[in-house]
Amino acid sequence: MSVAQVFDKLEQNFNADAAEGLDLVFQFDIEDDKTYHLVINDGTCKLHEGANDDPSVTLIMNSETLQGIVSGETDGMQAFMAGQLRAEGDMMLATKLGELFKMG
Repeated sequence: MSVAQVFDKLEQNFNADAAEGLDLVFQFDIEDDKTYHLVINDGTCKLHEGANDDPSVTLIMNSETLQGIVSGETDGMQAFMAGQLRAEGDMMLATKLGELFKMG
């Protein structure tokens, strides 16, 4: 699965109810691919290619780690502890991803 397909899957598995009242930008710097960002705004989710000027949190990983987390094969916290995933900005927001998107 390509990185673009992984993000398409994330968008399809978006939980709008969990995003009520939120206004966040999750940026994904994929080291061996492109940068993408997801804009979560009051129950909606829009995927954009490229960097955002002011992301709420930036997650830095390679495409293999991204695919593992989205498929449910890799635990995001374990990837973080193992150094496969880095976060810049509000790191606590990264824990919200599991609520906002149905993984696995």
